[in-house]
Amino acid sequence: MKKSMKALISVSDKSGICEFAKELVNLGYELISTGGTYKLLKKSGLDVTEISDFTKSPEMFGGRVKTLHPKVHGGILFQRGVDDDEAAKNGIEAIDLVCVNLYPFKETINKTDDFNEIIENIDIGGPTMVRSAAKNYKSVLIVTDSMDYDLVIEAIKNGKNDIDFRKKMMIKAYEHTASYDSMIANYMNKRFNNDFGEYKFIVGKKVFDTRYGENPHQKGALYEFEDHFTKHFKALKGEASFNNMTDIHGALNLASSFGKSPAVAICKHANPCGFAIKDNLLNSYKEALKCDPVSAYGGVIAINGTLDKELALELHKKGTFMEVIIAANVTDDALDVFSDKKRTKIFTQNSDFLVRANESFDFKHVDGGFVYQERDFVKDSEVENAKCVTKKPASKTELQDLKIAWKVAALTKSNCVVYVKNSALVAIGMGMTSRVDAARAAVLKANDMGIDLKGAVLASEAFFPFSDSIEIAAKVGISAVIQPGGSIRDDEVIKAADDNKMSMYFTGIRHFLH
Repeated sequence: MKKSMKALISVSDKSGICEFAKELVNLGYELISTGGTYKLLKKSGLDVTEISDFTKSPEMFGGRVKTLHPKVHGGILFQRGVDDDEAAKNGIEAIDLVCVNLYPFKETINKTDDFNEIIENIDIGGPTMVRSAAKNYKSVLIVTDSMDYDLVIEAIKNGKNDIDFRKKMMIKAYEHTASYDSMIANYMNKRFNNDFGEYKFIVGKKVFDTRYGENPHQKGALYEFEDHFTKHFKALKGEASFNNMTDIHGALNLASSFGKSPAVAICKHANPCGFAIKDNLLNSYKEALKCDPVSAYGGVIAINGTLDKELALELHKKGTFMEVIIAANVTDDALDVFSDKKRTKIFTQNSDFLVRANESFDFKHVDGGFVYQERDFVKDSEVENAKCVTKKPASKTELQDLKIAWKVAALTKSNCVVYVKNSALVAIGMGMTSRVDAARAAVLKANDMGIDLKGAVLASEAFFPFSDSIEIAAKVGISAVIQPGGSIRDDEVIKAADDNKMSMYFTGIRHFLH
């Protein structure tokens, strides 16, 4: 008589598990389970064997030892057709399917700082079973994702539970345990080593493949931390490319930096070429576009609120073209406006205002590794607490413009200078090898656009090493300047501001962006 197959089920995430187990029983599997999973399956009316009855060994040490037993790991690991006699000699029965997901470590550290509780929520038996089943994937089907239950049942029913299918599930299993252990190691280093341990693990889950990377000969994909993009990124029209995502990052970070203000940011190659905060989003867009409509063409626009029909019609006007629109939300009428714009891509976050993940860390690839750091955040208090170092203080309106200019500068590639007037970006120079070149480039661009800079304010993300940039600013009528300060020639820079009757503020904080 053919022996029935055995399925070992032990899950922390119990969504859909009873339905999955019932399907397994219908397919001829005997169920073995542990703890809370066993109680749930039993309550649902299923015939299930508790793990301690299967191993003939009780759970020990408050549940720390449940599945660490030769009958469990022997049943999972022995090689079918090779170790059969040894398995029989030692009373080891084959376990053919293992369904395990792990203790919710992330949820635990989010809700408590009690280290004893955290330690108890580090899964030992679960990862061991997962790794054992994955190692013996040729004979054992390992299931770690509740979203795969229907897929697994379909594969078993239709004879598709072949070596290729089990190989895919094996890879997912090792991804599951690797990300879990990485999370624990990163947490321990954060708690005990100020987040800078001997190893740093960067773990992301694929959201989608991009058509290619920065160029057509490169492969590319978007990965997410936690579930940020799963929750806050929906394609309404078009497919996001690799470059689109990096540009969206820059535009969204800027547009979302002013709370619930009706901010609109336009970026090209991840750098701002337009930004404004007016009384509504439509007027913000109109003012943002004035800064550099040439660069804005084919750019990315981030809208901190609702893209409605009125704003959509303005964006749709002849002579304007945004390759990507990312808005907190989009009305159906607005989406319809772009039905004839094949190249325009529209994405939403399904929220009232733009949402940032705001991870506490930042990293960049360098040849042979990566550099890792605490993330740079710009605080409103940096301008509020800035020190006026000139004879003339700024007006209330100028201070508001300085606050905007300071944040824009912090989110722009260094070396940069930013000119803001009446809550709108009017000129910008970025990514230069010298700050005076950035100042010159910004003024030249504004002249080309016919923009009057008189009365605008100027921000620099790092100190002015010489007074030359201030002299350039003075010639076009800049009224106020904000910068970190800290140059050995600060006195000369301050004197140049005083000589030209300009206000100048030192924040004492630098915001390089390389």
